[in-house]
Amino acid sequence: MNDLAHLPSGLADRLRAIVGDAGLVTDAHAREPFETDWRGQYHGKAALVVKPASTAEVAAVVKALSDARVAIVPQGGNTSMCGGATPDESGTQVIVNLSRMNKVRAVDAANNTMTVEAGCVLAELQRVAAGADRLFPLSLGAEGSCEIGGNLSTNAGGTGVLRYGNTRELVLGLEVVLPDGRVWNGLRGLRKDNTGYDLKHLFVGAEGTLGIITAAVLKLFPRPRAMATAMAAIDGPEQAVTLLGKLREACGDRITAFEYLPRICVDLVLKHIPNTRDPLSEPYPAYVLVELSDNADAATANATLEEALGSAVEEGLVRDAALASSDAQRLALWGLRENISEAQKQDGVSIKHDVAVPVSRVPELYALAGKALAEKYPDIRIVAFGHVGDGNIHYNCSKSERQAAEEFFRQAADVNHIVYDVVQSLGGSISAEHGLGQLKRDEIKRYKDPLELELMRNIKKTLDPHGIMNPGKVL
Repeated sequence: MNDLAHLPSGLADRLRAIVGDAGLVTDAHAREPFETDWRGQYHGKAALVVKPASTAEVAAVVKALSDARVAIVPQGGNTSMCGGATPDESGTQVIVNLSRMNKVRAVDAANNTMTVEAGCVLAELQRVAAGADRLFPLSLGAEGSCEIGGNLSTNAGGTGVLRYGNTRELVLGLEVVLPDGRVWNGLRGLRKDNTGYDLKHLFVGAEGTLGIITAAVLKLFPRPRAMATAMAAIDGPEQAVTLLGKLREACGDRITAFEYLPRICVDLVLKHIPNTRDPLSEPYPAYVLVELSDNADAATANATLEEALGSAVEEGLVRDAALASSDAQRLALWGLRENISEAQKQDGVSIKHDVAVPVSRVPELYALAGKALAEKYPDIRIVAFGHVGDGNIHYNCSKSERQAAEEFFRQAADVNHIVYDVVQSLGGSISAEHGLGQLKRDEIKRYKDPLELELMRNIKKTLDPHGIMNPGKVL
């Protein structure tokens, strides 16, 4: 069974001539994995899925769809948290999935860059960089399945932002297929290019609404020779921010990650994820996962972190700490952090927020949002964790009982406004690293400056006058 009847006559044959039988998915059952988001919150229906294998094929596919005025949903690893890569339910949109475009075109170790196609899986790019004795620092929980085109399109963050920045800071050049099928070749590996508007930044974070990223020149860094990782027990977010400041004074830019985990996160992971264990001998209210990376030897890195945490213990800021003494212990500590989302998914539905505030105001976010939510929903369960080092908190809300959580999920709009109003009052953003997608498309109208939205719409209209690129997302 297929839905080709929803397409203009002859279009499917034109697309088949471009990508071949291997590049078309028409059967309804075979399309299902492409039509549902990772969280299972968004379900759409596409006319078909096209899987081009080269930039030339992407350009020809987009030209054909543009000529027919058929809407395009760009897609990579389909790990969006906001429904940004899911079609609507009309059965008229075409998914253009770039997973077949997975070649590393070049590695330039002397220039500390690699040129890669959009369908490359993030973890594979990390391995390629390591093979050249370099580091590609973007790292996040979905790295085994997410693809770099999607990372770029959402300006993904991850755990290394504190030291290396968001994905936007990790890209030097792009290749993009525009909505009319033309190809902009901006694959320049330059760190200085002052020749006008920096067009690549239009497409990074645009969630496929302005064009399809097909390749990128990415920054590489010297590969760290040593990592020092510890889990430190603290009382709460205020202590986390204070500790971050002290560690930065003691360790400088060697701090690569600084992740905050309240106790409830650890409990959820222990409950749902096999082969996990409590990081310390007794439970504490909260923890921070700290990691240093250095080009010195491991003993020096560990001694630096141990000394800094020891001073914090003496001051009463840290209650206890565990320093990883092997790679296995390091991975076990990271497992507690990286499995929180999966544990939440297994535990039941929750209302998720990916928000950012200035680092100094993170404690206020916890205090004010928690108070406002508890006043209206007395038995609410708040699972708020994440990248305190850059002010990005995944502020998730649910109920402890599965049935109650499902009923509570229907209150999402009200819960969103409570959290987002607090975030705005603190000078923050309602989307830190997941994007807007469908989830926050309407919410952004409430919180973003009208002039900003007008400028965004004008850019969209200029590049995509027919509105065929990922319609219903972002704007």
